[in-house]
Amino acid sequence: MYHYYLIIVLAPLLAAVLAGLFGKQIGRMGAHTVTILGVGTSCLLSAVVLYELAWGGADPENISVYTWAVTDGLRMEIGFLVDRLTALMMVVVTFVSLMVHVYTIGYMHDDPGYQRFFSFISLFTFSMLMLVMSNNFLQLFFGWEAVGLVSYLIIGFWFKKETAIFANLKAFLVNRVGDFGFLLGIAGVVLMTNSLDYMEVFGQAGTIAGQTIEVIPGKPWNAMTVICILLFIGAMGKSAQAPLHVWLPDSMEGPTPISALIHAATMVTAGIFMVARMSPLYEYTETALAVVMTIGAITAFFMGLLGLVQNDIKRVVAYSTLSQLGYMTVALGASAYGAAIFHLMTHAFFKALLFLAAGSVIIAMHHEQDIRKMGGIRKYMPITYWTSLIGSLALIGFPGMSGFFSKDLLIEAVRESHWHGQGAVYWIAYLSVLLGVFVTALYSFRMFFLVFHGKERMDEATRSHLHESPRVVTIPLIMLAIPSAIIGWITVEPILLGGFFGDAIVVTDAHDVLAKLGSHWHGSLALVLHAVVTPVFWLAAAGVGTAWYLYLKRPDIPESLHSRFKGVYSVLDRKYYFDDLWIKGFAGGGRRIGQALWRFGDEVVIDGVLVNGTANSIGKLSGVLRQLQSGYLYTYAFAMIIGLTMLLGWLLWFR
Repeated sequence: MYHYYLIIVLAPLLAAVLAGLFGKQIGRMGAHTVTILGVGTSCLLSAVVLYELAWGGADPENISVYTWAVTDGLRMEIGFLVDRLTALMMVVVTFVSLMVHVYTIGYMHDDPGYQRFFSFISLFTFSMLMLVMSNNFLQLFFGWEAVGLVSYLIIGFWFKKETAIFANLKAFLVNRVGDFGFLLGIAGVVLMTNSLDYMEVFGQAGTIAGQTIEVIPGKPWNAMTVICILLFIGAMGKSAQAPLHVWLPDSMEGPTPISALIHAATMVTAGIFMVARMSPLYEYTETALAVVMTIGAITAFFMGLLGLVQNDIKRVVAYSTLSQLGYMTVALGASAYGAAIFHLMTHAFFKALLFLAAGSVIIAMHHEQDIRKMGGIRKYMPITYWTSLIGSLALIGFPGMSGFFSKDLLIEAVRESHWHGQGAVYWIAYLSVLLGVFVTALYSFRMFFLVFHGKERMDEATRSHLHESPRVVTIPLIMLAIPSAIIGWITVEPILLGGFFGDAIVVTDAHDVLAKLGSHWHGSLALVLHAVVTPVFWLAAAGVGTAWYLYLKRPDIPESLHSRFKGVYSVLDRKYYFDDLWIKGFAGGGRRIGQALWRFGDEVVIDGVLVNGTANSIGKLSGVLRQLQSGYLYTYAFAMIIGLTMLLGWLLWFR
């Protein structure tokens, strides 16, 4: 299937080149046609690859395509590692990307940058495929940086908006912080193994775990722990984990289709995929796993709370993405890598659905995004309403929906992870994901009720033009709603509990929490029926009920709570002051240091002392020396006598 892999990767790239460089020649129809054909081809072939690996008896392949440099035994290659983990990611990425491409035809139909946008999203698909299909750290890093670069271009797509310029710069710089850690982690891998190839590195994992690194002289640290934490810092940036999460909500400044692509199925999940791929390394260091679990728990709960105070429909969905990424990260820390990837898959479908449904509402509301100015849209947009309901139910983990199977079993896996020392890490993680269920249900259905139910709060002009979005928008919604509703039933047993990933994911017996869950498995239907007696179900139900009561039955209560707890609201509205920390603290501090160095170093030292000071000193000295050049003979004779006297005095003194 070697040729399949090349076509899967290169088809979106070729389409991006055609749409980007020849957009004027091929026109709007040509741009969306070639990009949809390119991504559609990749999606179809990815599905074929997954089928062959999962059910066709094909073996995983590790292929070197091209060696472009060898230095001191270190090979730098382009290659593919295609196993079931890779194939699943390929299908998720290309399918969601295909739906986004189709949706974009309707959403961006009157935008002057139509061809450019299609080129960008197709290029983004290529970059993500290079990332997930790589068989070495160098290609992984290329894909890693490529998705970051293209996301910069897409977030700032409307480059005449000051907010968009600020958002893409913020995303770019914050991700550079994470990427620096990621690059140091790769450097650590090369230092310890002299290899960039996954299989070679994984084969030496035991040796690395037995060695130490002195990051600080005289203080040896476990080499594997250092490498894994540094790699995870990269994941913190890409997958928006606290405190490197601040870029993701602002990235909503980009067009809605890319919000679905970047923030649902692709770029933000790159960090989750990377840690799962590196499971042979992480299994050797419980310290790194504890760090992963703690960061994920903090993100899952506290980022979810921020969704309660957001009024922008896209930002509510964005904060839900942050929270769900935290859930996946907690699962990684619990060594439940399969649960994290399974939730990644289901989340990709229902979160892309929610973003695209939000875009459908925005189109109907003439680009109004404030949920306080909506209400009662249900009767005008029935398809958007029902697909949004499916997405919201999947997000909160309603029994039977895809999100139920992935989230419920993820929480159960965290509950079983007692090997974390039964200490603070375990309890923080478990309570965070458990309480996060209530918070998720509350902010999700707050948005749902305020948008689709209750009294109509829009102006008369908007109300008179409200109608369902065109089919080019609603068809992707329906196509994403189907897997959001049913895919959990079909895939939970083989993927999560049936050893689907094989050798692609490595878990030690002591950490294998999914095996414990599998020993009590009685089928999907039994899990759904059992859900009604679990705390997860009742917490979700309590969240939905609270949202209904506060925002439909008694809308006066949230207003009174807002006035009574202004301090708490201010903390949430200011996002725990993380923006201030990064923008005013680190970025602003860096600027102030730069200004100080400029004023003192450049103006005072260089200009004042070295340049102007030297010139002034020479000018003053020359002014003094010029007095000696009077032109009178007696002046020169007097100078000679003085000089001779000083010379004789010196000779007599030192004789």
